[in-house]
Amino acid sequence: MNKAVIVSVIMRVMMGIIFIVHGITKLQMGLSNVDAWFSSMGIPGFLAYLVFALELAGGIMLILGLFTRYVSALFVIMLIGATLTTKLSAGLLGNDQMPGFELEIGFILISLYLAVADKSPLSIDRFMKKRSA
Repeated sequence: MNKAVIVSVIMRVMMGIIFIVHGITKLQMGLSNVDAWFSSMGIPGFLAYLVFALELAGGIMLILGLFTRYVSALFVIMLIGATLTTKLSAGLLGNDQMPGFELEIGFILISLYLAVADKSPLSIDRFMKKRSA
């Protein structure tokens, strides 16, 4: 395994862990509270449940390397939506009231890489591809 493969696996697994933690945090806050918070920002409240499901299930799938490209593409869309609806007004580095969107930009770039360039041999995706070949 070369360095790029090792880094790719680390990025995939760490992004999975980060999104699982975000999903669990939403569950601990209460999804109805997250629904209300989304609604207060003008975002349809039902999206709270979809975001929770994507963060939890998608995080697990990233760790396993299952449908990595599709899950990562969904994360890119979700992160762009979060940036545009909640963080853009605070600016790149944030303000006194909220953090900026620099972290979201980093997550978007990692997810974008995983969506288009990940070739990790340590994944269920690769195992399934080898079996079908």
